[in-house]
Amino acid sequence: MSATRSVPVVQAVTPPATTNRLFVAGAAASHAAHLRSYGPLATETITNTLLVALEASGLTGRGGAGFATWRKLAAADEARADRVLRSSPIVIANGAEGEPRSTKDATLLQNSPHLVIDGLLATASAIKASQVYLYTVAENFRAVQHALNERPDARHIVLVEAAESFISGEASAVVNAIENGIALPTDRIRRLSDSGLKKRPTIVQNVETLAHIALIARYGARWFRSIGSDRDPGTRLVTVSGDVQHEGVTEVAGDTPLRDILATRGVDRSNVLAVLVGGYHGTWVAADNLGVELSAAALAPLGGHPGAGVLYVLSKQRCGLQATADIVQYLANESARQCGPCMFGLPAMAGVLTRIASGHRDPNLRRELRELSDTVAGRGSCHHPDGTARLALSALSVFADDANHHLSGRCTRQSR
Repeated sequence: MSATRSVPVVQAVTPPATTNRLFVAGAAASHAAHLRSYGPLATETITNTLLVALEASGLTGRGGAGFATWRKLAAADEARADRVLRSSPIVIANGAEGEPRSTKDATLLQNSPHLVIDGLLATASAIKASQVYLYTVAENFRAVQHALNERPDARHIVLVEAAESFISGEASAVVNAIENGIALPTDRIRRLSDSGLKKRPTIVQNVETLAHIALIARYGARWFRSIGSDRDPGTRLVTVSGDVQHEGVTEVAGDTPLRDILATRGVDRSNVLAVLVGGYHGTWVAADNLGVELSAAALAPLGGHPGAGVLYVLSKQRCGLQATADIVQYLANESARQCGPCMFGLPAMAGVLTRIASGHRDPNLRRELRELSDTVAGRGSCHHPDGTARLALSALSVFADDANHHLSGRCTRQSR
Protein backbone atom coordinates (compact mmCIF):
# COMPACT_ATOMS: atom_id res chain seq x y z
CA MET A 1 0.00 0.00 0.00
CA SER A 2 1.50 3.32 -1.03
CA ALA A 3 1.78 6.13 1.47
CA THR A 4 -0.48 9.12 1.01
CA ARG A 5 0.36 12.69 1.94
CA SER A 6 -2.14 14.31 4.30
CA VAL A 7 -3.46 17.69 3.26
CA PRO A 8 -4.58 20.09 5.98
CA VAL A 9 -8.20 21.16 5.92
CA VAL A 10 -8.19 24.94 5.48
CA GLN A 11 -11.09 27.08 6.60
CA ALA A 12 -11.94 30.41 4.98
CA VAL A 13 -9.89 33.21 6.53
CA THR A 14 -10.52 36.90 7.03
CA PRO A 15 -8.59 39.04 4.51
CA PRO A 16 -5.80 41.18 6.02
CA ALA A 17 -7.22 44.48 7.25
CA THR A 18 -4.01 46.44 7.85
CA THR A 19 -1.00 47.45 5.77
CA ASN A 20 0.66 44.18 6.82
CA ARG A 21 -0.61 42.17 3.88
CA LEU A 22 2.41 40.37 2.49
CA PHE A 23 3.87 38.98 5.73
CA VAL A 24 0.77 37.89 7.63
CA ALA A 25 2.00 34.28 7.77
CA GLY A 26 5.12 35.31 9.69
CA ALA A 27 8.83 34.86 9.10
CA ALA A 28 9.97 32.05 6.79
CA ALA A 29 6.36 30.87 6.48
CA SER A 30 5.73 27.24 5.63
CA HIS A 31 2.98 26.23 3.22
CA ALA A 32 0.81 25.17 6.14
CA ALA A 33 1.26 28.57 7.84
CA HIS A 34 0.57 30.27 4.53
CA LEU A 35 -2.72 28.40 4.12
CA ARG A 36 -3.77 29.12 7.69
CA SER A 37 -3.16 32.83 7.14
CA TYR A 38 -4.53 33.35 3.64
CA GLY A 39 -6.61 30.30 2.82
CA PRO A 40 -6.32 28.27 -0.39
CA LEU A 41 -6.27 29.66 -3.92
CA ALA A 42 -7.94 27.56 -6.60
CA THR A 43 -6.06 28.95 -9.60
CA GLU A 44 -8.14 26.97 -12.10
CA THR A 45 -11.29 28.87 -11.08
CA ILE A 46 -9.89 32.36 -11.82
CA THR A 47 -8.75 31.83 -15.41
CA ASN A 48 -11.49 34.01 -16.89
CA THR A 49 -11.70 36.59 -14.12
CA LEU A 50 -8.16 37.52 -13.08
CA LEU A 51 -7.47 40.08 -15.82
CA VAL A 52 -10.73 41.87 -15.02
CA ALA A 53 -9.89 41.91 -11.32
CA LEU A 54 -6.38 43.21 -11.97
CA GLU A 55 -7.66 46.02 -14.18
CA ALA A 56 -10.18 47.04 -11.53
CA SER A 57 -7.54 46.86 -8.79
CA GLY A 58 -5.20 49.40 -10.36
CA LEU A 59 -2.16 47.28 -9.45
CA THR A 60 1.04 48.47 -11.11
CA GLY A 61 4.37 46.66 -11.38
CA ARG A 62 6.61 46.81 -8.31
CA GLY A 63 9.87 46.07 -10.12
CA GLY A 64 10.70 49.56 -11.32
CA ALA A 65 8.82 50.58 -14.46
CA GLY A 66 5.37 50.67 -12.84
CA PHE A 67 3.32 49.47 -15.83
CA ALA A 68 -0.32 48.52 -15.32
CA THR A 69 -0.13 44.84 -14.44
CA TRP A 70 -3.25 43.78 -16.29
CA ARG A 71 -1.96 45.26 -19.56
CA LYS A 72 1.12 43.02 -19.43
CA LEU A 73 -1.01 39.93 -19.02
CA ALA A 74 -3.49 41.05 -21.66
CA ALA A 75 -0.73 41.64 -24.23
CA ALA A 76 0.63 38.11 -23.81
CA ASP A 77 -2.87 36.65 -23.87
CA GLU A 78 -3.66 38.49 -27.11
CA ALA A 79 -0.40 37.26 -28.66
CA ARG A 80 -1.37 33.70 -27.70
CA ALA A 81 -4.68 34.06 -29.51
CA ASP A 82 -3.27 35.91 -32.54
CA ARG A 83 -3.45 33.70 -35.64
CA VAL A 84 0.09 34.75 -36.69
CA LEU A 85 1.83 34.83 -33.30
CA ARG A 86 -0.17 31.96 -31.84
CA SER A 87 1.89 29.98 -29.32
CA SER A 88 1.59 29.17 -25.62
CA PRO A 89 2.92 31.92 -23.33
CA ILE A 90 5.68 31.68 -20.74
CA VAL A 91 5.64 33.40 -17.34
CA ILE A 92 8.80 34.33 -15.42
CA ALA A 93 8.89 35.52 -11.81
CA ASN A 94 11.71 38.05 -11.58
CA GLY A 95 13.50 38.06 -8.24
CA ALA A 96 16.94 39.12 -9.50
CA GLU A 97 16.82 42.41 -7.56
CA GLY A 98 19.93 43.89 -9.14
CA GLU A 99 19.28 47.26 -7.50
CA PRO A 100 21.93 47.45 -4.71
CA ARG A 101 19.76 49.48 -2.36
CA SER A 102 16.75 47.15 -2.54
CA THR A 103 16.22 44.09 -0.33
CA LYS A 104 12.44 43.85 -0.59
CA ASP A 105 12.36 40.96 -3.07
CA ALA A 106 14.81 38.88 -1.05
CA THR A 107 12.81 39.61 2.10
CA LEU A 108 9.63 38.50 0.34
CA LEU A 109 11.10 35.32 -1.17
CA GLN A 110 12.70 34.26 2.10
CA ASN A 111 9.62 34.93 4.23
CA SER A 112 6.52 34.74 2.00
CA PRO A 113 7.57 32.56 -0.94
CA HIS A 114 4.15 30.93 -1.19
CA LEU A 115 2.43 34.22 -2.02
CA VAL A 116 4.86 34.64 -4.91
CA ILE A 117 4.26 31.07 -6.06
CA ASP A 118 0.48 31.57 -5.83
CA GLY A 119 0.71 34.70 -7.97
CA LEU A 120 2.93 32.94 -10.48
CA LEU A 121 0.53 30.00 -10.81
CA ALA A 122 -2.49 32.31 -11.02
CA THR A 123 -0.87 34.37 -13.77
CA ALA A 124 0.09 31.24 -15.70
CA SER A 125 -3.45 29.91 -15.42
CA ALA A 126 -5.02 33.19 -16.52
CA ILE A 127 -3.08 33.35 -19.80
CA LYS A 128 -2.82 29.58 -20.30
CA ALA A 129 0.97 29.57 -20.05
CA SER A 130 2.76 26.32 -20.79
CA GLN A 131 6.00 27.01 -18.93
CA VAL A 132 6.77 28.80 -15.67
CA TYR A 133 10.12 29.99 -14.30
CA LEU A 134 11.31 31.64 -11.10
CA TYR A 135 14.53 33.62 -11.56
CA THR A 136 16.45 34.77 -8.49
CA VAL A 137 19.91 35.03 -6.96
CA ALA A 138 21.62 32.19 -5.12
CA GLU A 139 20.97 33.57 -1.62
CA ASN A 140 17.21 33.00 -2.11
CA PHE A 141 17.51 29.51 -3.58
CA ARG A 142 17.20 27.51 -0.39
CA ALA A 143 13.99 29.20 0.76
CA VAL A 144 12.40 29.09 -2.70
CA GLN A 145 13.37 25.49 -3.41
CA HIS A 146 12.01 24.41 -0.04
CA ALA A 147 8.73 26.19 -0.78
CA LEU A 148 8.47 24.57 -4.22
CA ASN A 149 9.12 21.14 -2.69
CA GLU A 150 6.25 21.67 -0.22
CA ARG A 151 3.72 22.02 -3.03
CA PRO A 152 2.69 19.39 -5.56
CA ASP A 153 1.12 22.14 -7.67
CA ALA A 154 4.48 23.93 -8.01
CA ARG A 155 6.79 21.09 -8.95
CA HIS A 156 6.80 22.16 -12.62
CA ILE A 157 8.18 25.63 -11.83
CA VAL A 158 11.77 25.86 -13.04
CA LEU A 159 14.12 27.66 -10.64
CA VAL A 160 16.92 29.57 -12.41
CA GLU A 161 19.87 31.32 -10.78
CA ALA A 162 20.25 35.02 -11.62
CA ALA A 163 23.60 36.74 -12.01
CA GLU A 164 24.37 39.25 -9.26
CA SER A 165 24.65 42.38 -11.37
CA PHE A 166 22.71 45.61 -11.70
CA ILE A 167 21.28 44.81 -15.13
CA SER A 168 20.49 41.13 -14.52
CA GLY A 169 16.90 41.95 -13.65
CA GLU A 170 16.14 43.95 -16.80
CA ALA A 171 13.33 42.04 -18.53
CA SER A 172 15.17 41.16 -21.75
CA ALA A 173 18.28 40.25 -19.71
CA VAL A 174 16.14 37.82 -17.71
CA VAL A 175 14.97 36.12 -20.90
CA ASN A 176 18.51 36.10 -22.30
CA ALA A 177 19.87 34.56 -19.10
CA ILE A 178 17.32 31.73 -19.07
CA GLU A 179 17.66 31.02 -22.78
CA ASN A 180 21.38 31.59 -23.36
CA GLY A 181 22.98 31.84 -19.93
CA ILE A 182 23.93 35.49 -20.53
CA ALA A 183 22.24 38.07 -18.28
CA LEU A 184 22.59 40.98 -20.70
CA PRO A 185 19.78 43.07 -22.19
CA THR A 186 18.80 42.69 -25.82
CA ASP A 187 17.35 45.32 -28.15
CA ARG A 188 14.30 47.40 -27.24
CA ILE A 189 12.54 46.73 -30.55
CA ARG A 190 11.18 43.26 -29.80
CA ARG A 191 8.22 43.14 -27.42
CA LEU A 192 8.58 40.22 -25.03
CA SER A 193 4.80 39.87 -24.91
CA ASP A 194 4.96 38.99 -28.62
CA SER A 195 8.25 37.12 -28.83
CA GLY A 196 10.32 36.45 -25.74
CA LEU A 197 11.74 33.21 -24.37
CA LYS A 198 11.84 30.55 -27.12
CA LYS A 199 10.13 33.17 -29.33
CA ARG A 200 6.92 32.71 -27.35
CA PRO A 201 4.80 35.44 -25.72
CA THR A 202 6.55 36.04 -22.41
CA ILE A 203 5.66 37.88 -19.21
CA VAL A 204 8.46 38.87 -16.84
CA GLN A 205 6.81 39.92 -13.59
CA ASN A 206 8.47 41.16 -10.40
CA VAL A 207 7.99 38.85 -7.42
CA GLU A 208 6.31 41.51 -5.30
CA THR A 209 3.82 42.17 -8.10
CA LEU A 210 3.05 38.44 -8.17
CA ALA A 211 2.45 38.41 -4.41
CA HIS A 212 -0.14 41.17 -4.82
CA ILE A 213 -1.72 39.24 -7.71
CA ALA A 214 -2.13 36.26 -5.36
CA LEU A 215 -4.03 38.42 -2.88
CA ILE A 216 -6.22 40.07 -5.52
CA ALA A 217 -7.07 36.63 -6.91
CA ARG A 218 -8.24 35.63 -3.41
CA TYR A 219 -9.93 38.74 -2.10
CA GLY A 220 -10.76 40.88 -5.13
CA ALA A 221 -10.08 44.37 -6.43
CA ARG A 222 -12.28 46.18 -3.91
CA TRP A 223 -10.34 44.69 -1.01
CA PHE A 224 -7.01 45.64 -2.67
CA ARG A 225 -8.16 49.25 -3.09
CA SER A 226 -9.40 49.52 0.51
CA ILE A 227 -5.92 50.72 1.49
CA GLY A 228 -3.95 53.42 -0.29
CA SER A 229 -5.50 56.06 -2.52
CA ASP A 230 -7.47 56.14 -5.76
CA ARG A 231 -4.34 57.05 -7.72
CA ASP A 232 -2.07 54.59 -5.86
CA PRO A 233 -4.14 51.75 -4.38
CA GLY A 234 -2.91 48.88 -2.23
CA THR A 235 0.41 48.57 -0.45
CA ARG A 236 4.03 48.45 -1.58
CA LEU A 237 7.29 47.29 -0.07
CA VAL A 238 9.92 49.97 0.56
CA THR A 239 13.60 49.51 1.43
CA VAL A 240 14.99 52.32 3.58
CA SER A 241 18.78 52.53 3.79
CA GLY A 242 21.71 54.95 3.88
CA ASP A 243 22.31 57.31 6.78
CA VAL A 244 19.70 55.71 9.03
CA GLN A 245 19.87 53.79 12.31
CA HIS A 246 17.54 51.00 11.25
CA GLU A 247 17.81 49.92 7.61
CA GLY A 248 15.16 47.53 6.41
CA VAL A 249 11.98 46.79 4.49
CA THR A 250 8.61 48.31 5.35
CA GLU A 251 5.19 47.65 3.83
CA VAL A 252 3.29 50.92 3.42
CA ALA A 253 -0.01 52.07 1.98
CA GLY A 254 0.00 53.69 -1.44
CA ASP A 255 0.53 57.46 -1.43
CA THR A 256 2.24 57.44 1.98
CA PRO A 257 4.41 60.58 2.39
CA LEU A 258 8.17 60.00 2.36
CA ARG A 259 8.52 61.58 5.81
CA ASP A 260 6.09 59.05 7.30
CA ILE A 261 7.95 56.11 5.72
CA LEU A 262 11.25 57.41 7.08
CA ALA A 263 9.67 57.73 10.53
CA THR A 264 8.96 53.99 10.56
CA ARG A 265 12.74 53.44 10.44
CA GLY A 266 13.52 56.05 13.08
CA VAL A 267 15.04 58.61 10.70
CA ASP A 268 15.78 62.08 12.14
CA ARG A 269 14.43 64.30 9.37
CA SER A 270 16.20 67.37 10.79
CA ASN A 271 19.49 65.84 9.66
CA VAL A 272 18.39 64.75 6.18
CA LEU A 273 19.92 66.52 3.18
CA ALA A 274 18.07 64.54 0.53
CA VAL A 275 16.59 61.13 -0.27
CA LEU A 276 17.25 59.12 -3.40
CA VAL A 277 13.85 57.77 -4.44
CA GLY A 278 13.44 54.72 -6.65
CA GLY A 279 17.00 53.40 -6.56
CA TYR A 280 20.12 54.11 -8.60
CA HIS A 281 17.98 54.93 -11.64
CA GLY A 282 15.86 57.21 -9.49
CA THR A 283 15.94 60.88 -8.54
CA TRP A 284 17.02 62.89 -5.53
CA VAL A 285 14.30 64.57 -3.47
CA ALA A 286 15.41 67.46 -1.27
CA ALA A 287 14.63 67.46 2.46
CA ASP A 288 12.08 70.26 2.12
CA ASN A 289 10.03 68.05 -0.23
CA LEU A 290 9.73 65.02 2.06
CA GLY A 291 6.00 65.66 2.42
CA VAL A 292 5.54 64.31 -1.10
CA GLU A 293 3.82 60.94 -1.38
CA LEU A 294 5.55 57.84 -2.70
CA SER A 295 3.48 57.44 -5.85
CA ALA A 296 4.03 57.98 -9.55
CA ALA A 297 1.53 60.84 -9.71
CA ALA A 298 2.91 62.68 -6.68
CA LEU A 299 6.56 62.32 -7.66
CA ALA A 300 6.08 63.22 -11.34
CA PRO A 301 6.35 67.02 -10.80
CA LEU A 302 9.75 66.36 -9.18
CA GLY A 303 10.82 64.17 -12.07
CA GLY A 304 10.60 61.07 -9.88
CA HIS A 305 8.93 57.67 -9.68
CA PRO A 306 8.67 55.02 -6.93
CA GLY A 307 10.82 52.68 -9.03
CA ALA A 308 11.86 49.62 -7.04
CA GLY A 309 10.59 51.13 -3.78
CA VAL A 310 13.97 52.41 -2.58
CA LEU A 311 14.55 55.34 -0.21
CA TYR A 312 18.28 56.00 0.22
CA VAL A 313 18.84 58.67 2.88
CA LEU A 314 21.69 61.17 2.68
CA SER A 315 22.53 63.13 5.84
CA LYS A 316 23.52 66.80 5.91
CA GLN A 317 27.10 65.80 6.65
CA ARG A 318 27.42 64.02 3.30
CA CYS A 319 28.11 65.50 -0.13
CA GLY A 320 25.29 64.77 -2.57
CA LEU A 321 27.47 65.36 -5.62
CA GLN A 322 30.15 62.94 -4.43
CA ALA A 323 27.49 60.35 -3.58
CA THR A 324 26.05 60.73 -7.08
CA ALA A 325 29.48 60.54 -8.70
CA ASP A 326 30.11 57.27 -6.86
CA ILE A 327 26.77 55.84 -8.01
CA VAL A 328 27.24 56.90 -11.63
CA GLN A 329 30.72 55.34 -11.63
CA TYR A 330 29.17 52.13 -10.30
CA LEU A 331 26.50 52.22 -13.02
CA ALA A 332 29.15 52.78 -15.69
CA ASN A 333 31.05 49.74 -14.41
CA GLU A 334 27.84 47.66 -14.35
CA SER A 335 26.78 48.41 -17.93
CA ALA A 336 26.54 45.69 -20.56
CA ARG A 337 29.00 47.57 -22.80
CA GLN A 338 26.88 46.70 -25.81
CA CYS A 339 26.24 50.21 -27.10
CA GLY A 340 27.98 53.56 -27.39
CA PRO A 341 26.03 55.35 -24.62
CA CYS A 342 27.06 52.69 -22.09
CA MET A 343 30.62 52.19 -23.32
CA PHE A 344 31.55 55.85 -23.64
CA GLY A 345 28.76 58.08 -22.34
CA LEU A 346 28.41 56.73 -18.80
CA PRO A 347 32.14 56.74 -17.97
CA ALA A 348 32.33 60.29 -19.31
CA MET A 349 29.41 61.34 -17.09
CA ALA A 350 31.05 59.74 -14.07
CA GLY A 351 34.27 61.61 -14.87
CA VAL A 352 32.52 64.99 -15.08
CA LEU A 353 30.67 64.43 -11.82
CA THR A 354 33.89 63.38 -10.11
CA ARG A 355 35.62 66.53 -11.32
CA ILE A 356 32.79 68.69 -9.99
CA ALA A 357 32.82 66.86 -6.64
CA SER A 358 36.62 67.19 -6.48
CA GLY A 359 36.44 70.98 -6.72
CA HIS A 360 37.64 71.56 -10.29
CA ARG A 361 36.94 75.24 -10.97
CA ASP A 362 35.59 74.79 -14.48
CA PRO A 363 32.30 76.65 -15.07
CA ASN A 364 31.63 74.48 -18.16
CA LEU A 365 31.38 71.20 -16.24
CA ARG A 366 27.66 71.50 -15.52
CA ARG A 367 26.91 72.22 -19.15
CA GLU A 368 29.09 69.28 -20.19
CA LEU A 369 27.19 66.93 -17.86
CA ARG A 370 23.83 68.11 -19.21
CA GLU A 371 24.99 67.62 -22.78
CA LEU A 372 26.28 64.12 -22.03
CA SER A 373 22.98 63.25 -20.34
CA ASP A 374 21.02 64.47 -23.36
CA THR A 375 23.30 62.48 -25.66
CA VAL A 376 22.93 59.09 -23.94
CA ALA A 377 19.24 59.26 -23.03
CA GLY A 378 17.03 57.23 -25.36
CA ARG A 379 19.94 55.97 -27.46
CA GLY A 380 20.97 52.83 -25.60
CA SER A 381 20.18 49.20 -26.29
CA CYS A 382 18.24 49.23 -23.00
CA HIS A 383 17.13 51.89 -20.50
CA HIS A 384 20.32 51.80 -18.43
CA PRO A 385 21.70 55.05 -19.92
CA ASP A 386 18.31 56.76 -19.47
CA GLY A 387 18.15 55.97 -15.76
CA THR A 388 21.74 57.04 -15.21
CA ALA A 389 21.16 60.34 -16.98
CA ARG A 390 18.04 60.96 -14.91
CA LEU A 391 20.01 60.47 -11.69
CA ALA A 392 22.82 62.80 -12.79
CA LEU A 393 20.48 65.59 -13.84
CA SER A 394 18.50 65.36 -10.60
CA ALA A 395 21.76 65.79 -8.66
CA LEU A 396 22.57 68.99 -10.57
CA SER A 397 19.13 70.33 -9.65
CA VAL A 398 18.77 69.22 -6.02
CA PHE A 399 22.41 69.92 -5.12
CA ALA A 400 22.72 73.13 -7.15
CA ASP A 401 24.06 75.12 -4.19
CA ASP A 402 26.60 72.43 -3.44
CA ALA A 403 27.68 72.49 -7.08
CA ASN A 404 28.30 76.24 -6.79
CA HIS A 405 30.42 75.64 -3.70
CA HIS A 406 32.38 72.88 -5.38
CA LEU A 407 33.07 74.92 -8.47
CA SER A 408 34.39 77.70 -6.26
CA GLY A 409 36.39 75.27 -4.10
CA ARG A 410 34.33 75.86 -0.94
CA CYS A 411 32.37 72.61 -0.27
CA THR A 412 32.50 71.67 3.43
CA ARG A 413 30.56 68.38 3.36
CA GLN A 414 32.16 64.99 3.79
CA SER A 415 32.97 63.18 0.56
CA ARG A 416 31.85 59.81 2.02
